[in-house]
Amino acid sequence: MENPKRKKIGEFSQLVIDTLQLDVAVGTPIYVGESNLRHMSQRHPKAFKKYGDRISRVISEADWVALADDSSVEFVKMFGQHIKVAVRISVAGDYYARTLFHVEPNLANNKIKQGYWKPIEKSVD
Repeated sequence: MENPKRKKIGEFSQLVIDTLQLDVAVGTPIYVGESNLRHMSQRHPKAFKKYGDRISRVISEADWVALADDSSVEFVKMFGQHIKVAVRISVAGDYYARTLFHVEPNLANNKIKQGYWKPIEKSVD
């Protein structure tokens, strides 16, 4: 039975798994819970107000991804500014979007130049 306090907002694609060399099955779901949304709206109110309804798009249409030191997976999408959604695994083994915020241009450019954020190569159909 689906947990009513969480919602599936995405899943791990083969492209993200290959880019970051993750040990995750393709299609592994990514959720967001009420507490995650509350955290985002309280800690990053401006970004959440503007981009909170696009969390799924940041994950499914990420321009860059990274594996952080705390093992969270960072999904970054450019919407006129760099918007990052960090996804972490829970104690129960499920993946949750934990935060969403905008990354300052200088920091974003450094992460790209240093290769920390890895570009997602989108296929052209």
